[in-house]
Amino acid sequence: MKDNLIVDSCVDFNEDTQDIGRIPFRILIDEEEIIDENLNIHNLIAKMKNTKNQIKTACAPPEDFINKLREHKNNFVVTISSQLSGSYNSAMVAVESFKEKFPNSFVHIFDSKTAATGETLIAMRVKQLIEENFNTAEIIEQTNKYISKVRTFFILESLDNLAKNGRISNFKAILANMLHIVPIMGEDGEGRIELKEQVRGRKKAFARLVDMIAEYNVDFENTVLGITHVNCLEKAEKLRDDIKARYPFKDIKIFNSSGLSTVYADDGGIVIAF
Repeated sequence: MKDNLIVDSCVDFNEDTQDIGRIPFRILIDEEEIIDENLNIHNLIAKMKNTKNQIKTACAPPEDFINKLREHKNNFVVTISSQLSGSYNSAMVAVESFKEKFPNSFVHIFDSKTAATGETLIAMRVKQLIEENFNTAEIIEQTNKYISKVRTFFILESLDNLAKNGRISNFKAILANMLHIVPIMGEDGEGRIELKEQVRGRKKAFARLVDMIAEYNVDFENTVLGITHVNCLEKAEKLRDDIKARYPFKDIKIFNSSGLSTVYADDGGIVIAF
């Protein structure tokens, strides 16, 4: 029986991810609960810009995972980093309950230790291994190795949502905007987000982001790089072309942002992973 793949809705969209089963996050704006499923991203961006209140997100309850797990006997699950959300823990609770009712089932949960593009690439790797008929032990081993190597970075057009979400202070957001300081953020290897560098000016920040790739030991010919954009396809395409001119990646894929990625990367945000 073929294994099945389930992800939470931090996985971004292109033709490679459309048919993967998703468990949606909830996005809370001005007391409205928005389900992160088949969202109109432009409407979401408008709602984010129009509120002065904190924008909150909530992971799916275990029941949502259980309902999706019921559809197949064998399942792999990929979640956003357990350091960034309760999605992984919710999935773990779901699996414990699910296995009590269906002891002959198989479920394995991967903590991606990343988000957005990084989680998307990991989900695509699991999907590829399933399609190539690797057995469950091989899928787990190869995916864990891949997770340990994936690096994720992002550059935000605006720090407003990070301030609204309490991730940074309003003062820091205003000061950064006034001084044209562009932070390059990334995961720390353990699933947390940290500041990598601060660059003055967006053009210099993107140039520095491209330079930073050279500082990692990348097997370019066998590595796919992903770019998630939030409503800024031209920016993503230019970044893709700049990276292609420097590095012989196996492929560079561009993704449209999910609702969750849109909330945190905000309008004009760019996330890359490789």
